[in-house]
Amino acid sequence: MVRRPPEETGETTERLGSVLLPRPDISPQRQVARRLLAALAVLWVTVLLVYLDRGGYVDNSDSDVTFLDCLYYTTVTLSTTGYGDITPASDSARLVNILVITPLRVLFLIILIGTTLEALTDRTRQQWRLNRWRSALRDHTVVVGFGTKGRSAVQTLLSTGLGRNQIVVIDPHGHAVKTANAEGFAGVEGDATRSEVLIRAEVQRAKQIVIAPQRDDTSVLVTLTARQLNPRINIVAAVREEENAPLLRQSGADQVITSASAAGRLLGLAMLSPNASSVIENLIQQGTGLDLKERPVTKAEAGRSPRDCPDLVVSIVRGHRILAFDDPEAAELQLTDRLVVIHRASRKGPEADIPRGGLR
Repeated sequence: MVRRPPEETGETTERLGSVLLPRPDISPQRQVARRLLAALAVLWVTVLLVYLDRGGYVDNSDSDVTFLDCLYYTTVTLSTTGYGDITPASDSARLVNILVITPLRVLFLIILIGTTLEALTDRTRQQWRLNRWRSALRDHTVVVGFGTKGRSAVQTLLSTGLGRNQIVVIDPHGHAVKTANAEGFAGVEGDATRSEVLIRAEVQRAKQIVIAPQRDDTSVLVTLTARQLNPRINIVAAVREEENAPLLRQSGADQVITSASAAGRLLGLAMLSPNASSVIENLIQQGTGLDLKERPVTKAEAGRSPRDCPDLVVSIVRGHRILAFDDPEAAELQLTDRLVVIHRASRKGPEADIPRGGLR
């Protein structure tokens, strides 16, 4: 039997069904300051209203209602103390008390007990945010595992222009999900081998999923579950051992990356040819120096040789086959082909990439 990784729990202010949505982090001091300023604003608006209509009020101690009397009346009224020594006597003053001052009194009390009220309404607010997030989420990317591999994959996706709101992280550890949440990603805490956890991440509507857990058996189970929930999703999975790669492909993965053997090959290359290993390291780091990318053939390139392209063509993808740039079958590019090319990260667009001869 395959052992699944344990699911740890953790407290968070944005938890709802183990889904965490990013939000601005406001310190307690700022929250208290905001409420104090709002309370003072309500207090002074009420003082102004009473002072402007001071002729409609009666002071039992004397007949003159001063500004101090207005301030005193406002404080005892908003705090619902109400000693009764100053009272509205005219119809206009009473009408203002009914229509304006009473709602201000309620608002003042809400501000004072804002912490308690916020706690009571927090779940409703979270449910509303979660429903809005789910309704807007389409063709997004799910990343299973926010460890070293998962974070590197996320950084590469961000460097290609993918927005943070289009990435959902799944991890069984609460601290990893909190870290992803703090970086602006929606997070789901749970075991990704369980279908309900993947459903929380809306994998059934996702465009692609990156599977990078700590164990190979977990990768296989997540791949099987994701493929069952979304037959059209593009699955890229990582395994530690090369012998598990065929099993992962049979489980439904479109691309399988063997992390241990890939790292070993890079180490061996660094020993034999340090400069070549540096170039490869540069290529796999998106957004710096040279980038390796896949793009479609343009109309201007169709019917021409790969050597005539403005980019340095590495391979040609034709159907389900990958052809080398010097393959006789790839001597003439087709409009339906896709090219794996090297281009400069600092320049945008296929026509502005590496000039012909710039890398040759």
